[in-house]
Amino acid sequence: MTLTNPADSPAVIELRQYTLRSGRRDELIELFDREFVETQEEAGMVVLGQFRDLGDPDRFVWLRGFRDMAARHHALTAFYDGPVWAEHGPQANTTMIDSDDVLLLRPLSDQSAFNVSPSERPQAGTSAPNRFVSATVWSFPPGRQEGTALIRDGLLPLLQKTGPAPLAALTSETAHNTFPRLPIRTGENVAVVLTSYPDESAYRRHLADVLAHPLAQEILRSIEREQTTAPRTLRLAPTGRSLIS
Repeated sequence: MTLTNPADSPAVIELRQYTLRSGRRDELIELFDREFVETQEEAGMVVLGQFRDLGDPDRFVWLRGFRDMAARHHALTAFYDGPVWAEHGPQANTTMIDSDDVLLLRPLSDQSAFNVSPSERPQAGTSAPNRFVSATVWSFPPGRQEGTALIRDGLLPLLQKTGPAPLAALTSETAHNTFPRLPIRTGENVAVVLTSYPDESAYRRHLADVLAHPLAQEILRSIEREQTTAPRTLRLAPTGRSLIS
């Protein structure tokens, strides 16, 4: 795929998880997919993916990317000080209880970045695809790189041998928040792996194949020794306009 916009393969990514008021997720998704996709990208970012969290009917998960931290500041300033957010932001905010669960991330390696093109985005009104996306988050002690190295050098090759290659593998971006009007989770040291499947059954088959591999237990035990909590997997259903599906 040929990329023409630097934001298409972003070096800075936000993973945003919103807790919504009961029953209002579809309202936010319809508003978001209609008003907040192209307008954010015109401001200098790329909207990577929008998802329903299958584990919670009142959770909306999405990702957006930026060329770098300076570009993030300029793009967010342009969008949130602009006319589209002024007009539609209040309605979006009424659907939300919390929008501060945000991880600031970067690719784990040059080979693990998102490779997307907004020109391939489905049009407004497109039905949601019959796809399943997993996003697994591992947490490690601040300042320690052994856990993320095990993900990069051990787990990722194993995932690629046993099933579809991950869409991206990410780790914490530790740079100062260049847009403090939007809080992020600070002091985090995580690795995040996103993978797409035809359905959740295919994901579960891949997981079983990984666990059955001769190297799996050694790799997983090594990761477990480094992690601070058990990994958490987000079970995600893309919306009709999500680039990631």
